[in-house]
Amino acid sequence: MGKINLLPANVYNRIAAGEVVDRPYSVVKELVENSIDAGAKEIEIYVESGGKETIRVVDDGAGISREDLPSAFLPHATSKISRAEDLESIITLGFRGEAVASIASVSKMTITSEEEGKKCYSLSCEGGVLGEIKEAGESFSHGTDVCVSTLFYNAPVRLRFLKSDRAEEAEITTFIARFILSRPDISFRYYVNGKSVLQSFGEGDESAFVCVYGAEALRNCYAVQAERHGVKIRGYVGNQNYSKPNKSYQTAFLNGRYVSNQTISAALANAYANYLMKRQYPFYVLHIDVPPEIVDVNVHPNKADVRFSDNKIIYGCIYRVVSEVLDGNAGALDYLAKPLNQSGAIKNGQADFTDIGLSAPDSARISAPALSYEEARKAMNAMSETPKKALLNDLELPFAPVEAEREAPAEFNESPVLKKQIDKSPEKPREKRGALSEMFPDLSVAAPVVTLKASAAASRQNARGESASAPIDSQAYDAFAENKKYLLQREEEAKRQRVDAAAYVYAGKLFNTYLLYEHENEVLIIDQHAAHERLIFNRLKEKMRLRQTARQPMLIPYEVRVNDVEADFLRDNLENIRSIGFEIDETQANVFSVSAVPADLVNIDLFAFFADILSGTGDFRGVKLEDLLRDKLATAACKAAVKGGDDLSKAEIDELFRLIDGNFGLRCPHGRPVVARITRNELEKMFGRIV
Repeated sequence: MGKINLLPANVYNRIAAGEVVDRPYSVVKELVENSIDAGAKEIEIYVESGGKETIRVVDDGAGISREDLPSAFLPHATSKISRAEDLESIITLGFRGEAVASIASVSKMTITSEEEGKKCYSLSCEGGVLGEIKEAGESFSHGTDVCVSTLFYNAPVRLRFLKSDRAEEAEITTFIARFILSRPDISFRYYVNGKSVLQSFGEGDESAFVCVYGAEALRNCYAVQAERHGVKIRGYVGNQNYSKPNKSYQTAFLNGRYVSNQTISAALANAYANYLMKRQYPFYVLHIDVPPEIVDVNVHPNKADVRFSDNKIIYGCIYRVVSEVLDGNAGALDYLAKPLNQSGAIKNGQADFTDIGLSAPDSARISAPALSYEEARKAMNAMSETPKKALLNDLELPFAPVEAEREAPAEFNESPVLKKQIDKSPEKPREKRGALSEMFPDLSVAAPVVTLKASAAASRQNARGESASAPIDSQAYDAFAENKKYLLQREEEAKRQRVDAAAYVYAGKLFNTYLLYEHENEVLIIDQHAAHERLIFNRLKEKMRLRQTARQPMLIPYEVRVNDVEADFLRDNLENIRSIGFEIDETQANVFSVSAVPADLVNIDLFAFFADILSGTGDFRGVKLEDLLRDKLATAACKAAVKGGDDLSKAEIDELFRLIDGNFGLRCPHGRPVVARITRNELEKMFGRIV
């Protein structure tokens, strides 16, 4: 008997469901996309228990005829394409014909639909098994009602791996918000457990933006509208001072479809590079329209990523538009959606840009005629064959050479000209701190925790006098044993740094800053501020670790307003935040109120602290609060410590030395050494007593 089996429909649909339908939000995404493709102008979404119990999408689209209802549940059945050539110019959101069949195979699903002027019919499917077509007693004017219940009831493993109801709701809400932004001409109403959460009215881009992000965000954004080389860009980008702690506020639509694409995100990140601080990210909602034949959306079943026929053109267009708006160049006037005459921006016969946040343009601006996408692509190809100087004289390049030097995805390196420019730039040495330096900040020896297998084997071979090229016995190598050995060596090193403090005699101080102690042939010089700062820091850190921190109530509570994804992240970490001394509660939907802070950190910058916490949104780990608080504790310790120049009494000096407890390898939280040693030999060399 043959070993190759032809899988039945109920099996391969369940396999396909793993790609297309991994969570409840996937179901909502696929059903809403079908409603949009059906021409709906009003769409209602109902979710219960995070989508696990019920997901219902109702639209006023074209509807499905009685004859087509059974076909809607079949795999690879779609009304959006009919031949292979259609894949080269896809304009609909869906086209694979997998979604409904995949959803129906792992749920109980009912489609009720009516074409305009015809009767209303419904058809149910339970776990991939079709029922009978029935005439629905209740009819619409026209449209479709799709109800999905008990999702993953026949896939218990998948069901167990779903997140909490609130977490699943947050993901669904995020996708509904994206639909509102992507189709501002459609009215959306979204309900969770019977409560209205989001509603848009189909009144355009600005109305949709305010519906999702609010008027305050709109006031901090530039509205852009541009076209370069056949690439159309419109939407909103945050101003130079408006950033977010994570990437959940970044939204890009390509030909109406939400995408997460490296080329687009790299262009925007580099445009903002000069304005953003560490761990801050741009805010934007951008619609990018390109000819459908130059983009491949058939890259992954979830259609979240796309592939461009020429990444350099897309990158250059987006980068140029956004960077000129942010930099305030004269060219920004071509890209801002707000007309000058609406702001009264004409003074003394010249344009005034101050009302829209731009610097004055050069008096003589030469604007070259715009190139089409194909012309721009030819120009880019010509860069490989034509000397750069001659090309600059004849063509308006998609982006200037200086822009090509910024960090861009690996695909861009295919261009010989870009490669040449990158190769010419001097390579800067990159500093990389190992994880061990964070674990043992007091120790000055730096080495990686994990020793590479090849290096360890080579060391053993050299010790035996063998050739380094000898084959490595991978079975004999034990990474854990190597790590344990290394950590023991570090422990021994720490013990050697600790000496008997009682053997040292106080010898005086210098400049009311440095304390002098001598012992036999050695002198210790102790920085009183660095020593006291480190001791306070250790005490604060230990109190945080043991959760013994007192709380200081706030006169006016501090409010943290977040989006749905961030709110779910904070809920998961509320107990951790409370355990280190904060009093924090969710007072409204997605609004958290801080009413008390750790007593040792009364001057903490709460905005920066929560920005640090939210920068971990989307990670697979919880918040490491001790790591987040380290800088804050270091600052608090620095402010509380005695300063250089403070005149300490002998009793205070003795107590400080006692607390150091012979640990002369200490460093302050900012990395400066606490103790310096000078031997008698070194002193005598300084005075020429010995050579």
